[in-house]
Amino acid sequence: MTEKTYSMKEALIFSQRIAQLSKALWKSIEKDWQQWIKPYDLNINEHHILWIAYHLNGASISDVAKFGVMHVSTAFNFSKKLEERGLLQFSKKENDKRNTYVQLTEEGESILLSLMDSFEPDNNVVFSGTLPLKELYGKFPDIIEIMAIVRNIYGDDFMEIFEKSFSNIETQFVEEEGKLRKKEGKNEKEFV
Repeated sequence: MTEKTYSMKEALIFSQRIAQLSKALWKSIEKDWQQWIKPYDLNINEHHILWIAYHLNGASISDVAKFGVMHVSTAFNFSKKLEERGLLQFSKKENDKRNTYVQLTEEGESILLSLMDSFEPDNNVVFSGTLPLKELYGKFPDIIEIMAIVRNIYGDDFMEIFEKSFSNIETQFVEEEGKLRKKEGKNEKEFV
């Protein structure tokens, strides 16, 4: 039997500290997110599915569930609603008939790009809450410890997709007059 490197008191305090901080942070994130996507008649799961489908350039429902941190039935049901609205299309691959894949339609991509264009940092409480740290340290927090915890829970694949989506934004978009615009000729995603 391995000797524990922590006490029960430490374990309880840490677990409750992260639970309460996460809940408080999530409440603000959820409100910010919902306000951002409300004009597009999307909910958080639907927006997240569009985001994943865009950055994976076609993803299986299993991938959507894994990277969207949702149950497979949730991923399927919300994807189906997006398909009914003409924002996603379902397909099967010739060499993989077992999995269902989703791909953004032109309208789905247009809405996602419009959402990115409409992002207003000043309307984001969580972003605003980090500004004093940026002013103090000259950069936004890396949150590396949280990323390490998430990596240990969800694995390297999850973090690879997580980072790739932000890398895609870095390489495929430019900022013009305070708005994000997709670079001309950037129709192909770099991650398949």
